Amino acid sequence: MSTIFDEIRKDHETQRTLLDLLVKTHGDSDGREELFQRVKSALQTHEAAEERYFYNPLMEYDTAIGKSRHGIAEHHEMDEVIEQMEQTDFSSPAWLGYAKRLQEMALHHFEDEEQHFFISAGQKLSDEQKSELGREYRSEMERLNGE
Repeated sequence: MSTIFDEIRKDHETQRTLLDLLVKTHGDSDGREELFQRVKSALQTHEAAEERYFYNPLMEYDTAIGKSRHGIAEHHEMDEVIEQMEQTDFSSPAWLGYAKRLQEMALHHFEDEEQHFFISAGQKLSDEQKSELGREYRSEMERLNGE
């Protein structure tokens, strides 16, 4: 039975791979634009499902409010970089700079969650909650990706 942590970690792995490929792209190529759209979609669907099925349930615990707000704030910061990338020419050196910044932010965010937040969240949620939230998260990801 997979938990919310397993499901989020699985998506982090996919996103790490996509971001790694993205920062290796060159100029205004079809590949760069296609990868960017995949990264954007992967990050934004993940953020939506994660906020609903990971951060919101943890907001019930006073000791998790700060970490939840921090995680959600990092999502918004990544969204701002994605917006900057959309407004920048794909062939511009600045675009690659934004891509590298997005990768750094995402990797920091994933590490924060996996190394620190999952541990404290794991102490608050029951095994049943972890499994149920994992199912709901995955179902939401499938719904969002199907749209």
